[in-house]
Amino acid sequence: MAKQSKTPLTRATVFPEPELPDASTLLAEGRQLADSTSIGPCPFLVQNEVSTEFAYKRAHASQGKVMLHAQIGYRDLQKSRRAYAEIYESLSKAGYYVDRYGICLDWSMGYPAAVRRDMPRGTGLILDTPDDFVALTQQAPVAPHFGDFVMGTPAALENTQAALAAGSTAIGNLGQYFNFRMPHWHDDIETTASTLKALALAAAQSHEVLIHSNLDDGFASLFHDLACTLGAVLVERYIVGELIGGHVSHCYGHTFSDPFIRSAFQQALANVSETPGTMIYGNTTAFTAEPVENYATLANYLLVDIVAQKIGPTGHAVNPVPVSEALRIPEIQEIIDAHMFCHRLIEHADKLQPLIDMEAASQTAEVIETGGRQFFKAILAGLEGIGIDTKNPFEMLLALRRIGAKHLEQLYGPGKPDPTNADARLPMIKASPISELQNHAQRCLDAIDPETHETIRSAHLLGCMATTDVHEYGKLLLETVLQQLGVQLVDAGVSIDPDVLAETAHAKKVDFIALSTYNGVALDYLKRLHNEMDRRKLNIPVFIGGKLNQVPEGSQDSLPVDVSHKLRAAGAIVCYEVKDMLKHLTQMKRVEPKSVESP
Repeated sequence: MAKQSKTPLTRATVFPEPELPDASTLLAEGRQLADSTSIGPCPFLVQNEVSTEFAYKRAHASQGKVMLHAQIGYRDLQKSRRAYAEIYESLSKAGYYVDRYGICLDWSMGYPAAVRRDMPRGTGLILDTPDDFVALTQQAPVAPHFGDFVMGTPAALENTQAALAAGSTAIGNLGQYFNFRMPHWHDDIETTASTLKALALAAAQSHEVLIHSNLDDGFASLFHDLACTLGAVLVERYIVGELIGGHVSHCYGHTFSDPFIRSAFQQALANVSETPGTMIYGNTTAFTAEPVENYATLANYLLVDIVAQKIGPTGHAVNPVPVSEALRIPEIQEIIDAHMFCHRLIEHADKLQPLIDMEAASQTAEVIETGGRQFFKAILAGLEGIGIDTKNPFEMLLALRRIGAKHLEQLYGPGKPDPTNADARLPMIKASPISELQNHAQRCLDAIDPETHETIRSAHLLGCMATTDVHEYGKLLLETVLQQLGVQLVDAGVSIDPDVLAETAHAKKVDFIALSTYNGVALDYLKRLHNEMDRRKLNIPVFIGGKLNQVPEGSQDSLPVDVSHKLRAAGAIVCYEVKDMLKHLTQMKRVEPKSVESP
């Protein structure tokens, strides 16, 4: 993968291989599979008398209907099937509705079925056979959206075939292709080939299949400039639409906590999109551990999304996230409660519209759109300039994945050059996650007393930073704080395998490892990491923070539980907040300061 370093970007640095697979052959293989794999029947398509969700969205958006999206997918298939039926039935009895379900597949579903059993698992739903896909979607007339760990993974083709046969016509998550790395899987050529064939299969269907891309799971989570996020939309539309002949549809929302920016981006996205949107996800990063307080956040983002759909319908379904989301996987009744809450907000929203002036948001949307189009054109020109075939979808996908979001923004971002910025450019519209991360880091630094600050700075510590999965906000926050405290850092990367992390820490002779985790693998990962450290006789502290949960072996309800006590028993230093780690750092000291090369 091309590093963000002083090494010039050339075709050889992006594609060191002497030869790449032939894109036309892969596309032909995918299209040919459409002869045997087509959109299967499901209650949603049959009862609504539509050919696809694309058609359903187009019709209902034109009527001004605010559509709703629920997220389900318990580890237990039977409970997931029960949720599929119960949510729909309960809302129907109350005179309400739900239009679509996002199926939370476990990230291990991204591995080919032949090797999946031997790979680590998270906390989501595992569908072992195509029949399991069908068994799930038959439970209610709600559109099945297989949004994660289908497209963009090594198992993209086989999972797409199963999703289509189960009646799903919104399949993702293309955004994950650019940003996610499957642990213990290093073959990005095969991942790209499988994804390209899956995209061709979907594009060759007799009716429009939406290729879902969650921007918050893709490049958008790392861009400093919101204009670059919109540029990524145009890049994906170019690859899927112009080069392959498919229909890409975008989702956003996890990290869009500023209501004004949320509204402006919705307008900018509508201005450049040619298909209905999939959904606007809930602003889950703003949820706290206090469910009652989360109702304020829930109402805040839902009202913005509801009013936006009433004023300028885009087909996006709004997503009422249960207020317990920050603590655990919500129960079925909690999902129902959140949707009941949302329906009442929809009823109130009409009375609020006269109070809302969209002019300021529209002006910001124009800035985002202008910058996005500049970024898109600059990427194509830049890649062409180093010998990448921008008419070749395989080369486009793999080049973007290997170059990475940060390097793309540094090279081609529309903002003015600014060496004082982390990405070397001044954002046209700063992305909400970056603003929040910087503010959070400053609050952490302001809370540190001068004595602690000086103690850590004078210790000349060297730390190794990593994540077990793609979620890296915790890592970025910690890096920002530690760098201000004079701690030197080795960046081991995201979605890093335990053996690679241990070897990096050993080779760089670091004083500690700081590990951020999210996807329900905390305990298993730590055990494997310690085994690798023992092999290298590496005895240093391992700090761990994030979502410290896991599904216990032999669990009857298949729900994840907190494993922080087991992590401590296994030798980790559990950190719920940055200050928890800083207390331990004050007791550490490096004998001789060392200089570290930039990763």
